[in-house]
Amino acid sequence: MSDKKGIIFDMDGTVWDSSENVAGAWTVKVHEVGFTDKTITGEDIKSVMGKPMDVIADTLFTFTEKGKQRDDLRSACEKYENEFLRKNGGILYENVLETWAKLKEMGYHIYIVSNCQEGYIESFLGFYNIAYGSPEDLVEDIECYGNNFLQKDENIRLMADRNGLAAACYVGDIQSDYDAAFKAGVPFIHARYGFGTIDTEVPYIESFEELVKVVPEVIG
Repeated sequence: MSDKKGIIFDMDGTVWDSSENVAGAWTVKVHEVGFTDKTITGEDIKSVMGKPMDVIADTLFTFTEKGKQRDDLRSACEKYENEFLRKNGGILYENVLETWAKLKEMGYHIYIVSNCQEGYIESFLGFYNIAYGSPEDLVEDIECYGNNFLQKDENIRLMADRNGLAAACYVGDIQSDYDAAFKAGVPFIHARYGFGTIDTEVPYIESFEELVKVVPEVIG
């Protein structure tokens, strides 16, 4: 029987904060299609982080016509955002890479599941030159809504099953992250430094490096 243990991470508000650079990239595309009086702010982006991209577009692009116009703008924003972040990155929370390396030394396997568009996680990994995709790499597997259009709970479950995890936990920062972990049947660790609060008592961290102590308490 497998004893493989994995930690599955949310992206935004958990591993990094890309909101200001995403907002800047989106504003470029909004202006390019003629809405020069509209600006997407970092706070706008933070308010919708964690939601699927079509929901984000319906929330932030109310000045467009629902349908092709909105979908085309969303697609352009997604593509340019990925390019921009691969070149410019975001704000990586303190000690993320060092903590991941330590957790791997402790025998845990590292994964990422996000509600982002296709290519977003790869842009993050590319900017920081993080090896991914195999058991030897720092991040062994990634999945997102943009790849398969599955909800976050489904992708958390998919990640655990695909990698043969006997035990897993999900680390996230907002209520929907907790809800997804609960629905997927895995324990949740709240990144309190992130973008949101949780309406129930759960294990938590105030800084990323605290995972070295908290993860063993949660999944052994």
